[in-house]
Parts: sequence; structure tokens; C-alpha cells
Amino acid sequence: MKRLIGLFLIAVAGGAVALGAYKLMESKQPYYSYTAQQPLPLRPVNYIPGTPFNEPDFETAAAISIHAVVHIKTEFQRKSNVYDDFFNFFNYGQGMPNQAIEAMGSGVIIDPEGYIVTNNHVVQDADNITVTLNDKRVYKATIVGADASTDLALIKIEEKGLPFLSYGNSDEVKIGEWVLAVGNPFNLTSTVTAGIVSAKARDINILGSQGTVESFIQTDAAVNPGNSGGALVNLKGQLIGINAAIASGTGNYVGYSFAIPANIVKKVVDDFMKFGKIQRGYVGIRYKEIDDQFAKDNNLPSIKGVYVQEVVEGGAAEKAGMKKGDIILQMQGLPVNSKSELQEIISQHNPGDKISLTIYRDGKQSDLSLTLLNENESLAYTKDNQIIIHGATFQHITDNEKQRFSINDGYKIVHLDNGLLRNSGIREGFIVVAIDKQPVHSTQDLKEAFTSKNGGVLIEGLYPNGMRAYYGIGL
Repeated sequence: MKRLIGLFLIAVAGGAVALGAYKLMESKQPYYSYTAQQPLPLRPVNYIPGTPFNEPDFETAAAISIHAVVHIKTEFQRKSNVYDDFFNFFNYGQGMPNQAIEAMGSGVIIDPEGYIVTNNHVVQDADNITVTLNDKRVYKATIVGADASTDLALIKIEEKGLPFLSYGNSDEVKIGEWVLAVGNPFNLTSTVTAGIVSAKARDINILGSQGTVESFIQTDAAVNPGNSGGALVNLKGQLIGINAAIASGTGNYVGYSFAIPANIVKKVVDDFMKFGKIQRGYVGIRYKEIDDQFAKDNNLPSIKGVYVQEVVEGGAAEKAGMKKGDIILQMQGLPVNSKSELQEIISQHNPGDKISLTIYRDGKQSDLSLTLLNENESLAYTKDNQIIIHGATFQHITDNEKQRFSINDGYKIVHLDNGLLRNSGIREGFIVVAIDKQPVHSTQDLKEAFTSKNGGVLIEGLYPNGMRAYYGIGL
């Protein structure tokens, strides 16, 4: 019996020693202790059993966006098939001979005064455009501007106080972020689908022609024919893209869709509203994406950036000091590793805008500041001895006009598109004599007056009937 009691006491003492050693180790080590060879747990450290994970809230974004997304019906006699391979994306059927063909798409209200952005391929060639709001009100729409190079168009209905979407910053969109696609697939109004951003800056080579801008947001939110021109929104209900295309062999959604980033949309819309046409800035280089083999062949330190193959003489890049062989690493503080990333950044700026660059040259990084020019290497759009600024086409007056109106010089508006000047009340035929009390003698005077002033300008001139007029224009 004594021997049995002794063994029991020894066991108890051993257990106490082991328990104390365990407690000592527990106080010095976390509950989860990992080494490189140990697998991580399949749940977060702060996970409490029995509590749900935080789920994304789609309701707020859906409630905001459905009222700002519209149904668009177009009628046309002949529809361009330029986009059919990839943009077979809106419902339409062939009519009988001499009968109009109808197509259905979507649009997004971006201004309470009735401005709606959609895809160019939705309204291209349209004879009639009908817009139906989410509350079933119906309006006729007119085209303010359309741009095939970005596949964007701006249309307008005559209504005020409309619900609209505010722009989000598409540069800040993250891969894996939840998004909603809102539109009218298969002619079903106000349809909302959810997915994540699966890639950015996708160039899928669907617009084809030279000078096009392709830098799509790729998502797996379900998008089908009729969604074209609809909204891609984040969970705040902000517009981050305009749905434009699907990757499909059938014409219906099979896994991926593509949206034009909101930062590009905003710039194009602003151009249409202020200038009447796209103001596209140019860097003045020919460049190449860098892959592993190209980096090895040219002894480059990495595959980051884009390689400058040629610098256009007299262009913006040459004036900024860029040279052949430079590698552009960043623009406006954003990494540039592909054609689509470079295009996306440039497409958000106008001629005359300054952009910052980080380049690699001769083993060192350096910063440059570059002022974008237009295709004619100037700050304003010029064509056939005319100059186009803010949607107005100016032409130097003739000697006969100088004598007739008893003026020394001036520039006449021979054509006026939608834009800042037309919105101010100026009409075609108006002759600009002075801006801010300074006489206008040359296109350079016009350029400087409109590009170097902050706040606004005072325009003085006269009409062909001799009536003098003054216009104050905010810039």
C-alpha cells in the first residue's frame, strides 16, 4: 500500500511540473506560433466562432444607381458592323425593307440637367434616340458628341432635376474590389448584378483603328446584351466605369466583361460639354512594352516601364528633354508598364496640361515635366488655317471685312459646335476684336487668351449687322 501511495504522489508531482512548464511556455508564446514549414490556420486570428463574416453591402449602391441608369432605344436604317465581333452587346433585330431597325442599350445620367453618357456604338448611325427613365418617363434625346476612339457618346434630354451618378476615381479601383453592373440586359429595366474587379488596364484590341484608347476595367459581374452603356459602380454608388464589351463566343455573358474607366469617361464628357469635341493630348513618342527577352537583349535592369523607341522632332517629349532609349517608369505618380496604362493616363488630359514623368536613363532615375500638345504640336486645335477653341472655329477676317466694319483686325467664328462659347450665348458670325481689352491679331493671341487665364475672360466683338456685343466666359 505504501508503495502504491508513493507512486501516486510521484505521478501527481510529475503532472504538476509538466503543467507548470506548459503554463510558462504559454506565457511566452502566442496561441498561434508559426514557422516557415507550418501551414497558416484557415481562419483569421481574430475570428470568433459563431459570429458571421462581414458581408459586402450592395443595397446602398444599388438604390443610388438604378435611378440614374436609363434605357436607350435607337432607330436607324443601317447599323455599322464595325463593332460586331466584340460589341454584339445590345439587342436589335433586322427590320423589313424600308423599315427602321431598333436597338436597345443603356445610359448613365451624369448631370441633373439631362446629360447622359453611353457607348458610341449604342447611338452610332441612329436616326432617333428614345430614353426611358427608371420611373418610366420617356424623352427624345439628341447627340451632344460621339467619339469612336473611346467608344463613348454624350446625349441629352430636355429635363432638369434628374438623379445622377457622381464619378469615382477609377485609378483607385483595386483588383478584387466588389462592383455592381447596372443596366437593361435583354430589355429588362433596372437590372443589378454583382462581381469583382478581375483586372485593370486591359487592352483587348477591339476598337482597332490607330489612335484608339483601350484600357478597360475587367469584371466578372454578369453583363449581357442591353447592358452596353450602363454603369459599373463601387459599393459607395460611385460611377467607376461604363460597361462596353463582353468576352463571349455566343454574344451572351460567359464570365468576363469590360468597362471604360470613369476617369476617361469624365474627361471625354467634359470635352464635349466645354469644347464640343475631344481635346486629345500627345506626348510625341513611339514606344514599346518591355518583356523579359527585350530586357535581356538591351541589358535593361528590369522589365518595368515602357521603352522609348523614337522621340518626335518638335513634339512635347523632345521639348521636355526626353531621349530615345529612355524608359518611362511613371506618369503622374502612377506606374506605367504597358501601352494601355500609358494611354489611360494621357487620355485624361488636354493639350496644354503639364504631366510629371519618372524616367530611367544611363543607370539613374530622374523626373521630367512635360506639356502635352495636340496632333498639330500646338496648344489649340488647328486645321486649314483655322483654329478651333472651346468648340468654336475661328478664321482671320479679310481686308474687305476690316474696311466694312471699320476695325483693325479680328477673328470671325465661322462654325460653332456645342461647347463653352456656344453655351455663353455667342453665335456664328461673331467677330472677336479684343479679349480682356487686348486686341486679337493672331491665332497666338487667341491661344494665350484662352489657355493662360484662370477664372474667365471678357470677349468683345461685333456681328455682321454691326451690333457690338460683350461676353463674359468662365474658364
